[in-house]
Amino acid sequence: MKKLVILGGGYGGMRIMQRLLPNDLPDDVELILIDKLPYHCMKTEYYALAAGTESDQEIRVPFPDHERLNLHYGTVESIDLQNRVLHFEGDDTLEYDYLIIGVGSEDKYHGVPGAEDYTYSIQSMEETRRTYEALSNLPPRSDVSIVGAGLSGVELASELRESRSDLNIKLFDRGDTILPMFPQRLSTYVQNWFIKHDVEVISNSNITRVEQGALYNHEDRIESQAIIWTAGIQPGKVVRELDTEKDKSGRVVLTPHHHLPQDENVFVVGDCASLPHAPSAQLAEGQGEQIAMVLKKRWNNESIPETLPTIKLKGVLGSLGKKHGFGLMGDKAAVTGRVARLLKSGVLWMYKHHSGV
Repeated sequence: MKKLVILGGGYGGMRIMQRLLPNDLPDDVELILIDKLPYHCMKTEYYALAAGTESDQEIRVPFPDHERLNLHYGTVESIDLQNRVLHFEGDDTLEYDYLIIGVGSEDKYHGVPGAEDYTYSIQSMEETRRTYEALSNLPPRSDVSIVGAGLSGVELASELRESRSDLNIKLFDRGDTILPMFPQRLSTYVQNWFIKHDVEVISNSNITRVEQGALYNHEDRIESQAIIWTAGIQPGKVVRELDTEKDKSGRVVLTPHHHLPQDENVFVVGDCASLPHAPSAQLAEGQGEQIAMVLKKRWNNESIPETLPTIKLKGVLGSLGKKHGFGLMGDKAAVTGRVARLLKSGVLWMYKHHSGV
């Protein structure tokens, strides 16, 4: 039996399993999923778990329940590409014939002293649970600082305001205006929401140091009982240490068919892959579709196109609490308010209830 190993049960890994099970996996191929947890986690909703507006169980999706799928729980420490062996914490190893790497991302601290030691994170389920506990236990009128005003920081700040109206929330933004990747109309809408709901946005910030109970914006010391870092991501450690070509962001350079240039049986999906678009759940799912197609064509001895279609993204939707939102749909049509929030809620409901096999 040949072993097809999916390392990481994220959005890309889930889509690949959905496309191979139950009928498109050859009889001589064993499908193995490796993950630390016994369920898929909806990472796009970690901000709500951290803020306390959604429960742990609400952002879980069961892995496919199928006799052809074998689950292996653990953490891979290193990948031996030459010998096709995965090394786990401890002395366990696992050989593979095909490997799909989808380990996701970690926080990137940009060399800021103290940032890794004294900030909370929403990059993994375990870290988000710790962040939730810390925020929930803050006494009234505590100061909370969120470093990074991208989509994650904006959603966390707005959800936390809805959850804890008593907190003093500061959102640190490196740019002149919040969410510069969106049209000015959306940026202004979000900015006005924060003004109305008493979230302080600090523009042109530069966090130079973090200490226990405080951070420094340029040279100004700002007291904070909790500091959450949402100011950038990087590939997981096992990918950072992988002996293969990477781009300037540390993501793995791939062929048009999403595998390593030197090994057509090792694919990379999701946040760790070097692609034209910024990492997202949609992009990982699109990659997963194409990787599954490539594998099926190989197994069926069918020709594979030299280039694959461009992965089309349907848009971006962001939340401002449970009643308002913002986003860009399809042909870049801007949506705001309750309509945007309802659209996002619908997308999440569909994903959660239609992700099985």
